[in-house]
Amino acid sequence: MGGVELREFAERIVFGTSLGEKLAAPGPLTDDRPGPAVASPDTPGRPAGLRFKPQRGGGGDAGFPGTRGLDTDEGRGRVLHYFANHELLAVELMAMALLRFPAAPAAFRHGVLRTLRDEQRHANEYIRRMAECGVEFGQLPVSGHLWRLLAPMPSPLDYVAGLPLTFEQANLDHSLAFGRAFADAGDAATAGLLESIHHDEIAHVAHGLKWFRRWKDPEHDDWEAFRTTLRFPLSPSRAKGGDVDVPSRRAAGLGEDFIRELRVHGQSRGRAPAVHWFNPFAEHAVAGLPASALSAPRRALALDLETLPVGMARKDDVVLVRSEPSVAFRESLLAAGIPVPEFEIVEDGALRADSNLHARAIGELRPWAWAPDSIRCLGSLARRLPASAVQPPRALQPAQAATFGKPWSANFLRQWLASHPRVPWLCPGDVVGTVVHSIAEARAAIEALRRGGHHRVVAKAGLDLAGAGQLRLWEPEVLPSQWAWIESRASDPAGLVVEPWLERIADFSIQCEVLPGGTRLVGFAGLETDLRGQFVANVAEPGHARRPPLAVIRAMARPGGMVLARDIPSHMVGLAMAAGEALKSAGHHGPAGIDAFVYRDPGGGTRLKPVVEINPRHTFGRVTLELMRHAAQSTRGILRIHGMRELRACGAESMAGLAARLRAESPVVLTSPPAPRIASGTICLNDPARARAFLATFTVQPMGTAMPSLLAASNPARAVAS
Repeated sequence: MGGVELREFAERIVFGTSLGEKLAAPGPLTDDRPGPAVASPDTPGRPAGLRFKPQRGGGGDAGFPGTRGLDTDEGRGRVLHYFANHELLAVELMAMALLRFPAAPAAFRHGVLRTLRDEQRHANEYIRRMAECGVEFGQLPVSGHLWRLLAPMPSPLDYVAGLPLTFEQANLDHSLAFGRAFADAGDAATAGLLESIHHDEIAHVAHGLKWFRRWKDPEHDDWEAFRTTLRFPLSPSRAKGGDVDVPSRRAAGLGEDFIRELRVHGQSRGRAPAVHWFNPFAEHAVAGLPASALSAPRRALALDLETLPVGMARKDDVVLVRSEPSVAFRESLLAAGIPVPEFEIVEDGALRADSNLHARAIGELRPWAWAPDSIRCLGSLARRLPASAVQPPRALQPAQAATFGKPWSANFLRQWLASHPRVPWLCPGDVVGTVVHSIAEARAAIEALRRGGHHRVVAKAGLDLAGAGQLRLWEPEVLPSQWAWIESRASDPAGLVVEPWLERIADFSIQCEVLPGGTRLVGFAGLETDLRGQFVANVAEPGHARRPPLAVIRAMARPGGMVLARDIPSHMVGLAMAAGEALKSAGHHGPAGIDAFVYRDPGGGTRLKPVVEINPRHTFGRVTLELMRHAAQSTRGILRIHGMRELRACGAESMAGLAARLRAESPVVLTSPPAPRIASGTICLNDPARARAFLATFTVQPMGTAMPSLLAASNPARAVAS
């Protein structure tokens, strides 16, 4: 090929239809006549057996091989066939870059040519090695996904970001992982080939990085420029192939901050993600109140805990936040074995117009609650859902809005108890809340309860909008200020619920998912409260998917208790199914939590109040159960929300300081690979460095061990039962 122009050589690779044209090493080349820019064809020229297979509906490269089957010639040959096609694609894309950018600097074009020659050699080595395994190149279908992603490259910057810094960077990891796998399978020849390719890829990434730094926006650091240059569906997550190999990236010249960001970056690489959003005060939106009407503590909670859905997210899911959490926080999740989701920014309760979610397939929409605020934020994404997905409401109908109020829960419990009249351990009807809409009705309800022997009464606002949604009324009399509170809440359209204050022994919740085809039980979570009945912690125990916590079973134990112990779960599951049907009839689909408790009756016995309230949304209990997917067997998990009171109690100066103390006292310990889970330790579910008033933690302990002292010291309620 003496005297051949670089342009002619590149054209033979892109448009040629024989493997020989594409993989023949060139002789001396000149670059005197680069010619005009060439538009990328839909597909490069290829021999018949190597033409791209039809594109899948999602467009992803779903055929990436695993490491199983490498102990057979056929299994090794299949993996090598996949790698050979990727090397051939790299050759074609590099030739396309030479044709697309004839005016690029000569040093850049010569560097691309050097890399192209390496890729030709890699492809030929793979083809030779697979032939030794009895597999012919073209014998298996090949994907054109990489071509479709990169061939339209608008600029040289897009080329170096997309091929060297994304796919060749990912090959730093793939070549190491598969090299080890081939070596473990006894194939030293292929392991050696992959080791050689790994070293070449370091140089390829370094070449791309050199030109990327020259062309990127000088106002951006490497990571920000890389992240913003990639066009969806490309993302930094494609620049890693499993475990990120740090030494090879350092050798290529990538900085420590870039490597840290890459390790914790998450974005779906083909799977349609679920989109999560923490909107914890749906009642305000249901009542038509603006976010500005929230009290300062509630605004702080919504802001501090916005990353709480990481506890429920699966790999490749998306969590909406107002600001992206720090690298250190994401690293702490990764170190605990919790997948780091992709974070997308919302501003003023709306998804940004430039979010790639507007152009992506989405598997599911999972706000904390479906309410007017989440409908506004997520409703535009409904068209991205598959037809089989549960569709979000276009607007909250009155029947569905009513399910957020305590009157709806009280009326449901009254009806359910009427259908279970012969269960002696269930609460009687007189402890079910009475719904009132005036001060006169409230007076009558309070007097009726006191005549029945209930000298302590609680009044609960139908919708808790102010953060002080209940009032305890002890004899001998109700104060004028209390009557004023009752009158204002009773006159609200949601009404007021009046019920006796009961001596609680053990609280818990039932978590379920209301689906079009029926209700699915998720499990039972223990619920710890303080002396005012306010939330302190949720607890999940072994067996949480089948039965209430042991503290509930034990509290209900009495002569004949073995029958009762079996009876409680069946009744509670039946209750959950009935509640799910009632919610579905009201228009609700999605998560639901049912709070319940065991209490001591006036005769000294124990009874179960199976519904305190029904929440048509996610709850802390649901997060707790979902987090147990990451906990080892025979452990319990404790989710706590720490506030300023706990901060002061332990003497820490900030939430970051509290987090550091908790981690020091209760460091995360994982079980052994290949599927490590948390055996013990405490993780933070929101970023301690940015938390101002609230810190959510999840602690895993072997059953029977004591609570860490910092947790116990800051717990104003009874200790979590063993």
